[in-house]
Amino acid sequence: MSKLTAIVKRKIAFYEMDAIRMVWHGNYVKFLEEGREAWGEQFGLSYMQIFNNGYVVPVVDLHIQYKNSAYMGDVLVIETTYVPCKAAKLQFEYHIYRESDGATIIKATSTQLFVTADGLFDPSTPDFVSSWRNTHNV
Repeated sequence: MSKLTAIVKRKIAFYEMDAIRMVWHGNYVKFLEEGREAWGEQFGLSYMQIFNNGYVVPVVDLHIQYKNSAYMGDVLVIETTYVPCKAAKLQFEYHIYRESDGATIIKATSTQLFVTADGLFDPSTPDFVSSWRNTHNV
């Protein structure tokens, strides 16, 4: 089974800091989104491809473990890895670490469910997702 991981690097900007001069904890949710977007583009399951097939995939579960702080000027590496499952959902694991010393900043997981354009949860795996899984051997 293939392991599908995308890697994004980003430099922390001033506007992402909080009053105590570290990255505000809520910004990490945006960083995870950047990782998922890069992953989708790299592996052919982008948000627009999902949308064009009549679905959206809202996050229904998100867990973040804060390990270290990041500061202005740090370059963070965001690794986003798809977690294969047979159910009608997308699951990811994340590892964000500082490029300069490799220190883990956060570890996280997320789960997204398939919802139709009409806003209805679809408990079955959409055909285009099954096809994608077969193509990528996941």
